[in-house]
Amino acid sequence: MTVKTTRFDMADYLDSDEAIQEYFRQVMEDGDPDEIIRALGHIARARGMAQLAKDTGLGRESLYKTFSEGSKPRFETIMRVTKALGLTLTVASV
Repeated sequence: MTVKTTRFDMADYLDSDEAIQEYFRQVMEDGDPDEIIRALGHIARARGMAQLAKDTGLGRESLYKTFSEGSKPRFETIMRVTKALGLTLTVASV
C-alpha cells in the first residue's frame, strides 16, 4: 500500500480576509521576526504576487527575495507590503 502525500502550503488556506487577518494576528502575537516575514510571503502568494508587485511598486522578483528564507527586508518594504495587503501594524500595551 502506497501513501501519497502533498506538500503543505499555508497560502492554500488563506482564502478569505478573515482567515488572513486571524493568521497574521496570531503570527504577530508570537513576535518571531522570521515567522512574520514568512507569513507575509504566504499572504502575498494567497493574494497574488503580481497584484502585490503592482500595488507596492516593487518587482515580483524583489518580493520573492523579500520573503525568502533568511532575508532581512527593510522596514519600509514591510510597511509597503502590509499596506498593499490591507493589513495594519498596531501598537498596544501588554
